[in-house]
Amino acid sequence: MPSSPLRVAVVCMSNVNRSMEAHRVLRKNGFHVRSFGAGSHVRLPGGPRKPPVLYDFSTPYKKMHSDLSSKDQKHYQRNGVLRILRRNERIKPGPERFQECSDPFDIIFTCGQRAYNRVVADLCARDQETWQPVPVVNVDVDDTLEAASLGASIICELCQGLQQADDTQSRLAELLQAAEEKTGRSFLHTVCFY
Repeated sequence: MPSSPLRVAVVCMSNVNRSMEAHRVLRKNGFHVRSFGAGSHVRLPGGPRKPPVLYDFSTPYKKMHSDLSSKDQKHYQRNGVLRILRRNERIKPGPERFQECSDPFDIIFTCGQRAYNRVVADLCARDQETWQPVPVVNVDVDDTLEAASLGASIICELCQGLQQADDTQSRLAELLQAAEEKTGRSFLHTVCFY
């Protein structure tokens, strides 16, 4: 592994909470990071007794913030969604969909089983041009502010451990085993190819 920063992707379903908190933490720690959603739409909680609010991935975070503020500002302030969208605006203009990105990464982290399944299926369906291996690791993270912060910390620790590794695959196995012992979690992972 070169001594240049790892090229890291972090994927949740909507590219709003879990992947964006990891994006913030990894960027702060010097990693080349991009974050994505793997869902078909950005899905945010609806108002009281209302269905979820759906946005296209092309919708900027600023527009989502404005829209939700006009619908029920008190509700979305109380549940933290407006604060999350403001944080996201400081990181990048809007959500991105993993399936629309062709950039290579050294490692891809997902923040839930559904995102993991979609990322692996997408990578397996692509034409492999370089046969460059890329580990895909699922760090199961509940979609809450607190869990997103903990998940970002775990992902950052794993990246820091991989940064200086000569053999990413064997080092990743060691790091995941240590993380499993430390956290009591298991980390689903596989290797896909570009």
